[in-house]
Amino acid sequence: QVQLVESGGGLVQAGGSLRLSCAASGRTFSSYVMGWFRQAPGKEREFVAAISWSGGSTYYADSVKGRFTISRDNAKNTVYLRMNSLKPEDTAVYYCAATEDYTDYASTYEYDYWGQGTQVTVSS
Repeated sequence: QVQLVESGGGLVQAGGSLRLSCAASGRTFSSYVMGWFRQAPGKEREFVAAISWSGGSTYYADSVKGRFTISRDNAKNTVYLRMNSLKPEDTAVYYCAATEDYTDYASTYEYDYWGQGTQVTVSS
């Protein structure tokens, strides 16, 4: 098993930046594909970004492509989400998630482990 703890959320003005972190403990971090998802009030949880075991491959939702960057440091057991040019519609609780294998990196059903989430609020 792996335990995930997110941090780095907060309140930011539109156009600003934040970096989220997700610290993992438990089994070998490099065994997991890592994803970031978000959930706004009244909406379903949606895919934001994912990164492969070694970090060599990254995937993004169209809504964040070019603004967000996912990265990982396997030596620190941490995955990051750098968010630039934030918009009010990015406001949500952001969750990191882990899976050892996948067929659809964008599906919540593929991920076995989830963090508790961190709130990101973007004011206009």
